[in-house]
Amino acid sequence: MAGGSPAGSTAHAVLAGIVCGIVGFTSSFAVVLTGLRAVGADPEQAASGLLVLCVTMGLGCVLFSWRLRMPITMAWSTPGAALLAAATVPAGGFPAAVGAFVVCGVLIALCGLVRPLERLVEAIPTSLASAMLAGVLLTLCVAPFRAVVSSPAAIAPVMLTWLVLVAFARRWAVPGALAAALVVMAVQGVFGRLDAGAAVPALQVVVPTWQPATLVAVGLPLFLVTMTSQNIPGTAVLASFGYRPGMRGPLLYTGGATALGALGGGHAINLAAISAALAAGPEAHPDRGRRWIAGVSCGVTYLAFGLLAGLVTAAARAAPAGLVETIAGLALLGTFAAAAAAALGDPATREAGAVTLVVAASGITLAGIGAAFWGLVAGLLVLLALELDRRRRRRDAA
Repeated sequence: MAGGSPAGSTAHAVLAGIVCGIVGFTSSFAVVLTGLRAVGADPEQAASGLLVLCVTMGLGCVLFSWRLRMPITMAWSTPGAALLAAATVPAGGFPAAVGAFVVCGVLIALCGLVRPLERLVEAIPTSLASAMLAGVLLTLCVAPFRAVVSSPAAIAPVMLTWLVLVAFARRWAVPGALAAALVVMAVQGVFGRLDAGAAVPALQVVVPTWQPATLVAVGLPLFLVTMTSQNIPGTAVLASFGYRPGMRGPLLYTGGATALGALGGGHAINLAAISAALAAGPEAHPDRGRRWIAGVSCGVTYLAFGLLAGLVTAAARAAPAGLVETIAGLALLGTFAAAAAAALGDPATREAGAVTLVVAASGITLAGIGAAFWGLVAGLLVLLALELDRRRRRRDAA
């Protein structure tokens, strides 16, 4: 077998899955915690949400990779968490947000059951979906630069570490920034002040409430960004490496796990997109039929991280002001760049994308519904106006 002995290649696949899990967790857990806290979760509920997300996506990786013999990796919805982080506490508090999470999960599962619904989601112009995401991310991505001005001693070492690793080991830039943040916290004595009892993860059951405005403002955009920015691209990544698991099974699982996990505070899980390549590519194993091992080890890694949910949340709460937001912002810069490029890349839809982006970034609230939804509505109206203009020009030319 090319690339070494079978045993050596298997060990490499296990290591690739572990790396996939480590990168997936460390690169965006700060975004998840920021998002959950923004919509009203207290520290215990946020820790519970992190635990539930790790368990559900870890089990999904193990079950689907083992059963299908494909490197199926799952992740929490990072764009969805970013959407929450840019929101405000809904009128009904965190229980109302949980109701929106449940609805999001149900809609994802329905996409697996009802093919026309999946096609409807796919019909949303990519430029507008990307613009909505870019607008949401913009406010988060400026956080590191604001924080470094107000707290240079704590933030500058983190940003400098990130910059150096972008130049020499880009995959590890965000985990490296996290490591630098841990050093800053250690120097400032944060860990000595942690409550050991808070480190034990505990499930906090949240009874959802159903607020129509929150369902529209949170549930619908969360569903859209999870499908368009994670599930659909995740399927494309797997297909690029020759794996076609079908959408039905993964959507039913991730939708059902999202709806059930919402009761424990988790917002949404989905097929992994960017990190999926770490387990599905030839670097994981020279034999495509053996890369499923990487998917299993990635899932086990996520399950292990679940045990650390309480400790991670307690440390994030005790961190210097702006430090967690800095990690989150740095983690999302690449996603923002890709979303903005997709939003503004096509001249035919550029104006509609620009309107969607700026409205989504504005932070406006109308009829109790947030800016992400209204950004998409505004973009669709501009897109319709542009289409009418093109038809008029063609008619006049004829």
